[in-house]
Amino acid sequence: MDALSTVLEATRLKSVVYNKIPLTAPWGLDIIKDENSQFWRLVSGSCTVGSPDGRVIEMKEGDFIFVPHGSAHWIADKPTSLRMPSPEFVKALRAGIPVFNGDGEKTILIAGHFEFDYHPLHPFLKDLPPIIHIRQYVTENQLLVRQVAQLMLEELNNERPGSSIMLKCLSEMMFVHVIRAYLEQVAPESGYLSALNDPRISKALKLMQDSPQNDWTLESLASEIGMSRSVFFNQFKKLMHETPLSYLTNWRIRMAQKLLMTGDSKISEIAAKSGYQSEAAFNRIFKSKTGQTPAVYRRVKPFGGKES
Repeated sequence: MDALSTVLEATRLKSVVYNKIPLTAPWGLDIIKDENSQFWRLVSGSCTVGSPDGRVIEMKEGDFIFVPHGSAHWIADKPTSLRMPSPEFVKALRAGIPVFNGDGEKTILIAGHFEFDYHPLHPFLKDLPPIIHIRQYVTENQLLVRQVAQLMLEELNNERPGSSIMLKCLSEMMFVHVIRAYLEQVAPESGYLSALNDPRISKALKLMQDSPQNDWTLESLASEIGMSRSVFFNQFKKLMHETPLSYLTNWRIRMAQKLLMTGDSKISEIAAKSGYQSEAAFNRIFKSKTGQTPAVYRRVKPFGGKES
């Protein structure tokens, strides 16, 4: 797989689509900070979003907003409208209590969130900006965002056999297209996404992620991608803000966490699969990164659980 696909599989990307949300002006929601990544798509009407970085963003029909870090933000028909805390809004909806159903302009939103199982977050996720706004549909990936969003709307409008699975798959496709569209829109100069745009550094990431059990050295990685040792080291650190071997160690520990939580292999086998021939060395490095030995980590983490 390519480097980004490997990361998304390792972090166990999951998605939840809430449903269409009809709102009538005046309305407003304060979205509390959450560990998940929220998204909004404006189906019809108009609204504004208070970005986590303090900007006020005007959304137009078809626009897509993605809040990668689950940061607190707000969404309303206009900035001056009174806003209800999102937990109260959800509680009212579940109780069948009408909220924001006056005589003003009607707005329809699709909302949902993305979940990632492992902490600390992979650099790919940490490097994303506070908010991503897809507002034009000109490039291929921007058009694909719109097409996938339209398919999601059709599933929500016409519940059919398999709709839940369709929505899950479509929203995960949406995530990838949003990241691709963001790369076209911004072209970041550093961070994991910028590294993916560098063919040789991307190849090095793929090598480490696909084969963490290999006895990689700075020299062997540089040789595989056709760069000198020093140029590779400097370019990797410039883009990734860490050294190649530091990234390799962190990736190995993430893979070990996954194996500990989702399988019953012996710790010595997991150590070998993670690139450590010595179980004692693996135990030391794992504890230095997670605060727990592999045995304790496995015992206290439920299947599919999240690190605290």
